Amino acid sequence: QRARVEMVLDVHSPLTEQVAERRKRDAGVTLSPDGIHPNAEGHRLLGETIARAWGVESPTEPGKELLNLAFQRASLLHDAWLSHVGHERPGVKPGLPLSDALARAAELERQMAPLVKAARQPTSSLRKSTGGTVHQVHYPGMSQAGELRLAVDYYLWVPDNVASLRGVIVHQHGCGTGASLGGRTAADDLHWQALARKWHCGLMGSSYDPRQGVDCRLWCDPRNGSGKRFLQSLEHFASATGHGEVSQVPWCLWGHSGGGFWASLMQVEHAERIVAVWLRSGTAFGAWTRGEIETPVIPDGAFQVPVMANPGLKEKSHERFHRAWDGLTAMQEFYQAHGAFFQLAPDPRTSHECGDSRYLAIPFFDFWLKHRLPGNSSDTTLRPVAVGRAAWRDEMGPKQDEYVAAGAVSDATPPPAPTDVRAVKQQDGTVKVTWQADADLESGIRCFVIERDGQRIGQVPAKPVGRFGRPLFQTMSYHDTPEAPLPAMQFVDGDSAAESATYSVRTVNSVELESSATVAR
Repeated sequence: QRARVEMVLDVHSPLTEQVAERRKRDAGVTLSPDGIHPNAEGHRLLGETIARAWGVESPTEPGKELLNLAFQRASLLHDAWLSHVGHERPGVKPGLPLSDALARAAELERQMAPLVKAARQPTSSLRKSTGGTVHQVHYPGMSQAGELRLAVDYYLWVPDNVASLRGVIVHQHGCGTGASLGGRTAADDLHWQALARKWHCGLMGSSYDPRQGVDCRLWCDPRNGSGKRFLQSLEHFASATGHGEVSQVPWCLWGHSGGGFWASLMQVEHAERIVAVWLRSGTAFGAWTRGEIETPVIPDGAFQVPVMANPGLKEKSHERFHRAWDGLTAMQEFYQAHGAFFQLAPDPRTSHECGDSRYLAIPFFDFWLKHRLPGNSSDTTLRPVAVGRAAWRDEMGPKQDEYVAAGAVSDATPPPAPTDVRAVKQQDGTVKVTWQADADLESGIRCFVIERDGQRIGQVPAKPVGRFGRPLFQTMSYHDTPEAPLPAMQFVDGDSAAESATYSVRTVNSVELESSATVAR
């Protein structure tokens, strides 16, 4: 029968594997309650398996109207075909003659067509974020050759009161479900926003299809469509934000793991647009030298882009992650042989997690934005790397040395004080204190101290968490992104006796230096 069959799919294994995995947490889980027929969740898994075999990696959830029409069509043809083949199943009503059913199905398909087309279009939204606005655009996965097969969301934070953006700082997550989900908050990161605000840049994050089992190479190699999608998103944001320059300004590329893989290939393809690149535990260099992916043609311009390789020292001998170390050190050797400014800053405290790398990564980009952004905001031509190279040892060398020795960079200056502090009496007698704050560019925000009549009455958060590095107001994930849900800048004082109290707020940075107090208006 092989000549008559287009393909054979195993739809049994995905069901049994899903059940086996979920029964590790809940022994009663089933996808076929009667032991034979899959339930709705089982049918979804079957559908996703078939769609993936047809090249659809990221199925789009149909809207209610489209789903209703699809059910009508399926039911209509189901009954018609059963009658046509002469079924003998009891209790099944006769279907329409097949010719009539096919004609009605065709009419339903005509009604479905515009809904299907609409479901394939990008959708967008926006929301306020600290000191700016986050614009979001969602692109569904595509099955056409040369297009990105995965669904992806891009997020761009644009600071308030900036007439013209000078660049875009891209924070690209790595591979896996946790990394993809973490990417959803990258544009809300207060510390990275401080860098972007200083240089009148946008801050951009992304979230590729976060489902388990997604092949990371479908996006982390930009030649598989993610590079094209990225450029499309910039065109969208240029229109949506009112900043037409977004599609033309240069980029800073930060990438972790698969994000570093992506950034190293984007450097090759778009060297003229890149201010600098930070590769945290990831590069495609090893993959292309091993023959796993197509070897790119590296233009001379790629060797004019400053690069910092930042593996975790514990990756060096790790069974799995040693490839990150090996790839980055080999890339450094190759690029330096071609005259590139390519530094290595191993993190002495970590393996593949990002740790406190931001305390060197942010100064790194701050340095290169200073030395490479064009002086005229209407010009997008980057300045040569030579001037920055000459100043590196004096301006950044001590920070790099400290990081390589200690895994972080110290800070001796207090953070900026909060702004717009307000204290409002609530109907229940409590007082709600709210404020705004810019992060300390050197060391971010650990917490806020709330005072009433000069006396400390609370702290937000009460106990900052640092699972992968310094404790921060926005708890950092493995992926250097704030963990959701994002905390609010507010405090509720339950002391109803404080009728005429004066409230103030202080910012505390990650090395526990405090700002001056800002009194509520």
